[in-house]
Amino acid sequence: MSNIDMIRAAATRLEGHARRTPMLTSPFLDEIAGRRVLVKPECLQHTGSFKYRGGRSAVSALDPETRAKGVIAFSSGNHAQGVALAAREHGVPAVIIMPADAPRMKIDNTRALGAEVVLYDRAGGESREAIGDKLKAERDLTLIRPYDDPQVIAGQGTTGLEIAAQATEMGVTAGDVLVCCGGGGLTSGIAMALEADAPGLRARPCEPEGFDDVKRSLNSGHIETNNTQSGNICDAILTPAPGQMTFPILHRLCGPGIAVTEEDCLRAMALAFQRLKLVAEPGGAVALAAALFYGDEIEGDAVICTISGGNVDADLFQRALATYGGAE
Repeated sequence: MSNIDMIRAAATRLEGHARRTPMLTSPFLDEIAGRRVLVKPECLQHTGSFKYRGGRSAVSALDPETRAKGVIAFSSGNHAQGVALAAREHGVPAVIIMPADAPRMKIDNTRALGAEVVLYDRAGGESREAIGDKLKAERDLTLIRPYDDPQVIAGQGTTGLEIAAQATEMGVTAGDVLVCCGGGGLTSGIAMALEADAPGLRARPCEPEGFDDVKRSLNSGHIETNNTQSGNICDAILTPAPGQMTFPILHRLCGPGIAVTEEDCLRAMALAFQRLKLVAEPGGAVALAAALFYGDEIEGDAVICTISGGNVDADLFQRALATYGGAE
């Protein structure tokens, strides 16, 4: 199980490789939210999302002999790119299993980073786990899971170390930290980092409506599943259920979840571009949407939120700007 010592060790291994992303503010966003809004833009991280942190952490933690045989991962795109880049940086092969309906940009970028991409039909019921287990056994590869991996969680937790330090520097020592949440790797890693370095800050998972398995799981006290794994623009965070490793951490440390609409994600994407000059993908904008439009569910005079990724196809980004670019 991941812990704060593993997060700090991951931070050491990531030093000089992962970017220390800034903490951004805008008076225009503050006015919309009715409170101070601090934005942690992991869309500026290598490969366009926080997933590079976990990918680099996991690959770098392998012993050299095991690492040389290669790694395998499954992902709708952001974990794929993070692992692919980390593998390339270490000079080892990577096989990435991706849904055929993933955004074309993410598939193309993963291949461009040198990984072998294997596509599967998630809407048709094909199992990425079954495909991964078969290839792992045939080629003696090491599986790096997208969130249920201790070293991946530790790598994502380095985001929380930065949030804790930056929030303190900006005079924010209490309040909610809204995190874009799929399987819970980023949220659980941030939650552990905040527990250690900023106990006045509380992590809260944010998800799209209809795919709010973490919110429902926190409410019930046990793991809940989604009825489907597709059919929402927030592809990056559509997962079947919270992870077996992540859920105990989420349950222990997180506040209640927040579920947001697709339209609010598009509105948040447009505002991130207008006011912060950032490109956010829909799944990466759910926490900003929660911060801006769900204020009655948030406590405190200030709120921190992640923009977890910016790998969005041009047509969907243009839709957000065309629909909401002129209104706030």
